Amino acid sequence: MTELKELSSLDLSALVASRVCHDIISPVGAITNGLEVLDEEGSEDMREFAMDLIRKSARQASAKLQFARLAFGAAGSAGAEIDLGDAQVVATGFMENEKSDLVWQVERHLMPKNLVKLLLNLILIANQCVPRGGDITVVMDGEPASPEFILSAKGLNPRIPLGMQEILSGEEPERVDAHSVQPIYTVLLARECGMTLAINKEEDTVRLTASKAI
Repeated sequence: MTELKELSSLDLSALVASRVCHDIISPVGAITNGLEVLDEEGSEDMREFAMDLIRKSARQASAKLQFARLAFGAAGSAGAEIDLGDAQVVATGFMENEKSDLVWQVERHLMPKNLVKLLLNLILIANQCVPRGGDITVVMDGEPASPEFILSAKGLNPRIPLGMQEILSGEEPERVDAHSVQPIYTVLLARECGMTLAINKEEDTVRLTASKAI
């Protein structure tokens, strides 16, 4: 495979927007379905079911949007710092709707914006490695301005998604689309932060690291 090429800003923004829309469509669609049930059904049981569906889906959509805003959005001016406590809140909210549990072992600090975005995108990748559920443990070594991130995804039959290892090592994927753009975006963030990425599988755990490039 060839080296990963830089995407144009227009292509990158379009693909990331498609990815975010894909993630939001499901809970928003469920809200719409719940409202239709309220309009059509006279049964009290069905109305209660519809309200439960709307409440759950609204919380899920809100959590996904808050996560996307921090992981993909501007979230402050250029050079801004973000509170890792805020990152923990949005990451925890996002993972409440996933099969895996988030184990956050990072102390609260102010950290440069792109490093926080990188960490959140690494959580998304780690979550893909345990499709049947498990624990995703997030650890940070070093200082906030020059950290090393270590994420461990442990669960039943963990796996490294097809092509993920190659993308994270900087190789060009077979297709650049809304599905592959998130790890590509993560690589571009890592480059911007002067960090290198690595992913490997050890028995029941997939380990994902981001450390300063040598």
